Amino acid sequence: MNKIDQMNIRNVDLNLLVYLNVLIDEQNVSKAANKLALTQPAMSNALKRLRDLFDDPLLVRAAGSMTPTAKALSLKPEIEALLKMAEAITQPSDMFDPTTGELTFRIMANDYLESTLVAPFITQQLNKHPGLNFDVLSPSDVSLQDMEKGSIDLAINRFNGLPRSFHQASVWRDNYCCLMHPANPYLKQPDLEQYLASEHIWVNRAGWGAEAAVTNKSGSQKLGWVDEALWQLEQTRHIRVFTRHYMVASLLCQAPQLIATLPRRQAMLLTKHTELVISPVPFQIVPIEVKMLWSPLLHHASPHLWLRRELQAFANTIADR
Repeated sequence: MNKIDQMNIRNVDLNLLVYLNVLIDEQNVSKAANKLALTQPAMSNALKRLRDLFDDPLLVRAAGSMTPTAKALSLKPEIEALLKMAEAITQPSDMFDPTTGELTFRIMANDYLESTLVAPFITQQLNKHPGLNFDVLSPSDVSLQDMEKGSIDLAINRFNGLPRSFHQASVWRDNYCCLMHPANPYLKQPDLEQYLASEHIWVNRAGWGAEAAVTNKSGSQKLGWVDEALWQLEQTRHIRVFTRHYMVASLLCQAPQLIATLPRRQAMLLTKHTELVISPVPFQIVPIEVKMLWSPLLHHASPHLWLRRELQAFANTIADR
């Protein structure tokens, strides 16, 4: 009987074994915390619990790093085997049949991707696959821990940084354009000078979790991708309205003096239902790289494989011009 078998499994938080496996690999509490999308205090607390559990220091500081003890190294292959077994037994062995399957997919997306990709994809599925349901969440509803545990099937967004443990795939690249009322003066002079003289709507929503306030008491602004491009030109724009919701831009642009600089697919959708018009951006902005993310715990699951394949294929049909 091995060391892990000898423990009372009912008294063990199996997540601790995942943490120990990563700690042994990284030999650094901060790096392990980052890889698992945990805070450093949470990882330090997990290490303390592991030390109590195994009655061994497990990692000791030496030469600027955390060196695994002999006991930790002896546990490593057993932990890896246990984690592989856990993944194998929790995945369905039968191929998923969407015509007869009954389950709910949980997808996180901001309203730009919800309206341009997720909602059209769902409407396509409703009649073909009556047993499939969908739960669409916003970035503020989801944490990295939710993703790590596999409680969210997919997160779709533009991400600044991603934990290495997550799987990912590119959905599409999107360029920016200007959305505005037909009476906006910019249309008569669509150049950088007039753009900077205009009043703007700041729209930005990336990653997940709660979005911080854009301005502080001193009035300094948090840069979004549009403003970072202007910063490279040593320019700033006059922002009158800050919002986290792309769809709200179509309502705000009813004010003829306002310009919203948006992803092209979003702007195209908004012009279909309004009198608003699109015009080019008078400077270069790095295109948006939209990705979908999922937990390694779901990577081999048959329903999840189907969802990723179908959503990617559908994304390829969404025009960008």
